[in-house]
Amino acid sequence: MSGQEKQVYLDYAATTPVDERVLQAMLPYFRTQFGNPSSLYSYGRAARQAVAKARRQVAALLHAAPEEIFFTSGGSESDNWAIKGMALAARRERGKNHIITTTIEHHAVLRTCAWLAQQDFEVTYLPMDAEGCVTAAQVEAALREDTALVSVMFANNEVGTIEPIAEIGALLRERGVFFHTDAVQAAGHIPIDLQQLPVDALSLSGHKLYGPKGTGVLYLRRGWQPDSLIHGGAQEREQRAGTENVPGIVGLGFAAELAQADMTAEQERLTKLREQLLSGIRVLPGAAINGSLNRRLPGNVNFRIAGIDHEVLLIRLDLAGFAVSAGSACSAGSLEPSHVLLAMGQTAVQASEAVRVTLGRYTTAEEIAAFLQTLNRIVKELKA
Repeated sequence: MSGQEKQVYLDYAATTPVDERVLQAMLPYFRTQFGNPSSLYSYGRAARQAVAKARRQVAALLHAAPEEIFFTSGGSESDNWAIKGMALAARRERGKNHIITTTIEHHAVLRTCAWLAQQDFEVTYLPMDAEGCVTAAQVEAALREDTALVSVMFANNEVGTIEPIAEIGALLRERGVFFHTDAVQAAGHIPIDLQQLPVDALSLSGHKLYGPKGTGVLYLRRGWQPDSLIHGGAQEREQRAGTENVPGIVGLGFAAELAQADMTAEQERLTKLREQLLSGIRVLPGAAINGSLNRRLPGNVNFRIAGIDHEVLLIRLDLAGFAVSAGSACSAGSLEPSHVLLAMGQTAVQASEAVRVTLGRYTTAEEIAAFLQTLNRIVKELKA
């Protein structure tokens, strides 16, 4: 590992380790407090109270009401529920058959929209600028009388660009159009105030904010009721059937509370580390930064080195003890060019050079310095 004592993890956008405090909060609900929240006796009451507390914790993070918080299995389910459920309800109740989204959404949104297209919905995919940003004017131009909903991600998972959600939401609130945002990368990392932000539905995932995998939330503003995806019992106020994942929900709730408490300081710390990283990358021969420099998540750096394929660079960095990603899914053992970067106007070759480095709670300035030193050495060797 070229002097590295341990692997340095720099892929926090992919997942985060469960915070030790979160794990300790979860443990009792696997064994001693194992009750079913639907049961009437004391075991059930304890579990029900734990779920209610977690609902309040998540609501506080988002500045929402607890009754607007619905627990799910993760961001993908939340995206599916908001988009499929609202589209189907809007078509049945109001004859609306049109959906608007963007070309850089997570696959949980893109493939949901593709499925709805197979059910005879029309989908408009808004193009992005070179920084991966869409505008409210683009949304306005795409609106139709039969538009059922709009889904625009809060911040992009690959390049970190933060979208103008407030402006888009204000437009859609005025028009009475349902607005969903995938906030999986943003929630817990940048402030989200749903008392002020005109958003009707928001998705988040527990494992992106130091909570457990397999947990998520769909925020639904009062007054909107998409069709349910999972039918059965009366859980989640009869909107999502299935016995609650009490340990996971407890973990997600406490992770949300910790994220809220530390957000301002952590945002400042990660922004400094991000700028340290950007400064070191910019001086490398052939380096270019992907995404917006002004509207960017505090812990995201996406860059490319002209002439160096990302797969080669990732392997060399991994061997040197640094875990980073290309920002795109692995398909059949090979890294495909990012659909996000292609949508931003890059060529397939440019997109195949992109590397994503994402920072988190346990990243240090010393790790960034070591990464830059190693990256500089590897680039020099590959370009020799």
